[in-house]
Amino acid sequence: MNRQRIQGFCWGLVGLLAIAATVFSLRSSWAIACPLWIVAWLASALAFLFSSGRQTFAFTSFVLASVTASLSYPELFGSWFGIDLSTLIVPLIQVIMFGMGTTLCVADFARVLKMPRPVMIGVCLQYLIMPLSGFLLASVLNVEAEIAAGVILIGSCPGGVASNLMCYIAKADVALSVTMTAVSTILSPVLTPLMMTVLASQYVEIDFVGMMLGICNMIIVPIAAGLIANRLLDTKIARWNRPIPLVMALLVSLAGALFAVWLGASRLGPLHSGLLVGFSMIALVVLTKLLVNVILGSQDDWMNRVLPIVSMAGICYIIAIITARSSEDLLQVGVVLVLVAVIQNVAGYLFGYGGARILGLDEHSSRTVAFEVGMQNGGMASGLAINSLGSAKAAIAPAIFGPLMNVSGSVLASWWARRLGSDGEHIDQKEMST
Repeated sequence: MNRQRIQGFCWGLVGLLAIAATVFSLRSSWAIACPLWIVAWLASALAFLFSSGRQTFAFTSFVLASVTASLSYPELFGSWFGIDLSTLIVPLIQVIMFGMGTTLCVADFARVLKMPRPVMIGVCLQYLIMPLSGFLLASVLNVEAEIAAGVILIGSCPGGVASNLMCYIAKADVALSVTMTAVSTILSPVLTPLMMTVLASQYVEIDFVGMMLGICNMIIVPIAAGLIANRLLDTKIARWNRPIPLVMALLVSLAGALFAVWLGASRLGPLHSGLLVGFSMIALVVLTKLLVNVILGSQDDWMNRVLPIVSMAGICYIIAIITARSSEDLLQVGVVLVLVAVIQNVAGYLFGYGGARILGLDEHSSRTVAFEVGMQNGGMASGLAINSLGSAKAAIAPAIFGPLMNVSGSVLASWWARRLGSDGEHIDQKEMST
């Protein structure tokens, strides 16, 4: 069965399930309607996966399936075998950030020396436009204090890796996007707590140092570990294609993981969980490379195929846990928060692009800044809401913002690619001549 037939079958199934789910929903037969909606969203995700150029929408469908399941069966997302599932949120975010680190290299950070002006403009716009827009929206709409803090929090976080993909689709400057993501993330331990202290302290108590250490533990340390893994995976470096150096790296990373366990047990290290996940992931990557690439002799690019799936599953899990714990609040303020998320997201695109153009950046760089400003690291915001603010309500806004920004980003990227992609070279040449 080819891709078109699978896609057609999935869309047909989606149509039938949606009709049946709507009928049972109108009759308030939720015991039947809810499972139908869940399966319908899953089927739409599969349809998007088999649709050329629309794979980015599959993530949103998976998220909507997770949200529907958590709202319908919140008890399934509370605890398993006596373990509170919310305790796994931070480790999952650390794994996701490790995956982000494997896509980066030292050159991505060093590139800021070659293009300091656009990077500085983009980062400044990001940490001004999004936090301020969140603060203004929360104030004007008079939302509940903890939820207002979550709206400001998602605006105060750095850009996420999704912006890099959108820049590629939109024919923007991907290298600049990656560098901006890296730089804004490195600056986040200071700038995110700073903006939260200035704008959100009237809503919730902000522990500046605690949030800074939390960001380092949850974001910076795993990304640093990912950078190391990226180096170890580089097939161009001869030593990392031989078994003995890989075995030594495996032993060192296992020793590092044991050291992190000791730090946690002795309560001497606030970064112990980040170190534990980082060293453990490095050990897993090295072991996998040793088995797959060295012993079996395969050159399969398994990392780039596995980590996106892990990241997508992890984000869906995090959103489901947050939604289940805030289901009553979400049903009450969901419409308002969707409106806030849409306005904040669109404001990021508009003011990011417009600000970049006013400050003299070219078309491709301005598109890049628009995506970097408008698309935030929702996973980081969710983790900080739970871990630093201790509020499931504050995590609702990031949970809503994440799927919406992926949909809007995909639409904007496709529109830009169609409208300006064909004459992109002409635009560059014209601007260079001026």
